[in-house]
Amino acid sequence: MINRTGPDGLRSELVRQSNLAAILNTVHLAGALSRSDLVLRTGLSRSAVGALVGELAELDLVVETRSPSDGTPGRPSPNVKAHATRNVVLAMEVLVDSVAVAAVGLGGSLLLSVRSDRPRAHLPAHRTVQDLSDLARQITARLPADCGVFGVGVAVAGLVRRTDNMVLVAPNIGWHDVPLGSLLGEAMHLDVPISASNDADLGALAESRRGAAAGLDDVLYVSGEVGVGGGVISGGRAMSGSGGFAGEIGHIPVNTDGLLCKCGAMGCWETEIGEEALLRRCSKPPDGGRAAIQDVLEDAARGDRYVLQAMKEQGRWIGIGLAGLVNVLDPSTVVLGGLLERIYPYVIESIHDELQVRVMPAIREGVHVVPSALGVDAPLLGAAELAWEPILTDPAAANRWRVAANASQ
Repeated sequence: MINRTGPDGLRSELVRQSNLAAILNTVHLAGALSRSDLVLRTGLSRSAVGALVGELAELDLVVETRSPSDGTPGRPSPNVKAHATRNVVLAMEVLVDSVAVAAVGLGGSLLLSVRSDRPRAHLPAHRTVQDLSDLARQITARLPADCGVFGVGVAVAGLVRRTDNMVLVAPNIGWHDVPLGSLLGEAMHLDVPISASNDADLGALAESRRGAAAGLDDVLYVSGEVGVGGGVISGGRAMSGSGGFAGEIGHIPVNTDGLLCKCGAMGCWETEIGEEALLRRCSKPPDGGRAAIQDVLEDAARGDRYVLQAMKEQGRWIGIGLAGLVNVLDPSTVVLGGLLERIYPYVIESIHDELQVRVMPAIREGVHVVPSALGVDAPLLGAAELAWEPILTDPAAANRWRVAANASQ
């Protein structure tokens, strides 16, 4: 009689879990693939791939479709794709002047999204949580009746302790020690895992999986809006630091004669490349917000010399900060997101000029600076990737994690 709870049985179950995860992760990131492609990508045997795909199909995580004939003898290998409309996570984003919620299907499809603009005021956390909960209900009400929700991921413009989803400080939002995860759980009445992280870290995650740096192992993502944040992928893994707060690059000191930052320090990079800095250089009200930024972009597009000179100065400070980071981190690619992505065409020449004189030659030759491919959706898509982690790690637990989308109504 075989002891199914013994070491051999446990080892076999772990191998099965690992192989299921390998198949689902491959389909999740690469899109529709034939079984033959899955054999090549995973190194598993054809029979193993067939059995694993069958199990994932029974769990309703993937669907198989018939491939068109390529003219060669024999039956074409079926295509396997994620069942996106049946399986979703809710991605959320908390910024200084807006909140957003999206339904993101397995495979990374952005199915539905809604954003709500808010005043640039320090609103209390419970108000933000209620806004997010209301938007989430709007989204889930529009999902198919047979759709299941697996989790919630939240991108926040602040320092987030991943172990308990506590927002320790978000200076531009006015939060300190906000238990965001537990507050959302109470408000949403949706019994699924909730995970929160810094918005720039999640932007880096999304760009490295689905965006401008897809498939690259060493990536620096820099996003600038009201504040400036960054995320680092090193050796294919997110760099988190001992407390999970690595990437607070907006507060590296760059100007000894600089301005007072909202964090309380002097001369932070954020004070030179953030939204207020650009507006100040263009003689616009520093608190003009997105409307003023749009005016600046339109002026630049028309060739306004004053604005283009201000952009050149903005690019110089972006390059100064990037040079130090590139020398330390040695990334292959720097992705500029948020406002930095929008002004990219007007600042990239100045950035390159600074990198040319400030970055060590051996490193400089290997680094590329590119705009975000995901734009404003990068943090939301990164939040979705965060929410998918439990099921991608253990697909066999799908039925345990799946909750009906209308459960929160």
